[in-house]
Amino acid sequence: MSSQDIPEENLPAEQDRAVAVADEKNPFADPGLPPHEHRIQDIDERAAKRSERTVALLFTVSMLATVGFIAAYVTIPVDKSIFVFPIGHLSALNFALGLTLGIALFCIGAGAVHWARTLMSDVEIADERHPIEASPEVRAKVHADFKQGAKESALGRRKLIRNTMLGALTLVPLSGVVLLRDLGPLPETKLRHTLWKKGKLLVNMNTNEPLRPSDVAVGSLTFAKPEGLEEHDHDFQNEIAKAALMIVRLQPGDIKDKRELEWSHEGIVAYSKICTHVGCPISLYEQQTHHVLCPCHQSTFDLSDGARVIFGPAGHALPQLRIGVNDEGYLEALGDFAEPVGPAFWERG
Repeated sequence: MSSQDIPEENLPAEQDRAVAVADEKNPFADPGLPPHEHRIQDIDERAAKRSERTVALLFTVSMLATVGFIAAYVTIPVDKSIFVFPIGHLSALNFALGLTLGIALFCIGAGAVHWARTLMSDVEIADERHPIEASPEVRAKVHADFKQGAKESALGRRKLIRNTMLGALTLVPLSGVVLLRDLGPLPETKLRHTLWKKGKLLVNMNTNEPLRPSDVAVGSLTFAKPEGLEEHDHDFQNEIAKAALMIVRLQPGDIKDKRELEWSHEGIVAYSKICTHVGCPISLYEQQTHHVLCPCHQSTFDLSDGARVIFGPAGHALPQLRIGVNDEGYLEALGDFAEPVGPAFWERG
C-alpha cells in the first residue's frame, strides 16, 4: 500500500521543503528531496502492532538462545561428538555454543533493523552546514531533535519492544561471562598433590625398574617416576609434569640443610625435576658444586643446601620428596611433596 491509496486526512503532515530553482547564476541548484512515501505502519496501527510483535519475538528468541548457550555449556560433555551433514563429525559442545550464540546475536540485530525500518521515522531531513562551534541555537536544536527522535522511536509508548530489547541486551553479555571459565580449568587442590604417597616405589625413568640405593652412585643424576605410572596412560603427561623426580647421591657430610639430610637416605636426595620459574625440566648437574641448572633460563639450584636458588629468575627452591627404603630394599616415597611443584604457585599454596 502506498500513500496514493490513503485518504489525505490519514497521512502524517509533510514538512515544508525549500527547493531551489536552477538558473544561469546557479545551474547546480539543489533539486530538493523526492516526495516521501509513507509506510503501511505509518497509517495503520494494526500493521504497527504486527511489526512490534515481530521485533519483540526476535528479542525473545535472542533471550532463549542465550539461555540455551549457558545450558549447553554446562550440560554437554567436552568429548561428545555429533554428525552434521554435510560437514561431518563435530564437537557437540562447540556446535551448540556456536549455534545458540549466533542465533542470539542475529536476533538482536534483526530485531533492531526491523524496528528501525518499520516503526521508527523514515523521513529524510536535510540540514544546512553550520560552523564547527555550537551556538546556543544549535544546541537547542540538537536537544529538540533528540527529543523528537526519542518520541518518534516510540520507545516509551511501545513497552513490549522496550522490555524485550532490554532483556535480550542484558542476557547476551552472560555468554562472555560464562566463557571466562575457559581461561583455564579450576585447579581445586590438583596443584597441591602429585601421585607420590607413602609406599610408592621410585622407578627409574630409563629402565622402568624400581631403584635400590646401590643403583645410585655418588655424583650421579637419575630421573624417576612413581610406581604404576606408564607412558601409555592417557593422563601420563599431566601426571609426570607434577611427579617427575631427580635423584642425586651426595656425601652425607656435604649436605648443609638439616631437613634435607633428614629426608634423604644415606645421602640420596630426591627433588622435583620441574623448575620453579616456568616449569622447564631440569637436566644439567654439576658434580663438583652439587648445582643443578635449568637449561631454559639458567636458574641454578644448590642441591647440597635445600635446593635453594643461587642464580637466575626462579622464585623459590625445588620441593624435596622424603624417601626411605622398604623391607625389600627398594627406595620408596614416605609421602607427597610438602610444597606444590612447578612455577608461580600463588603464595606457595
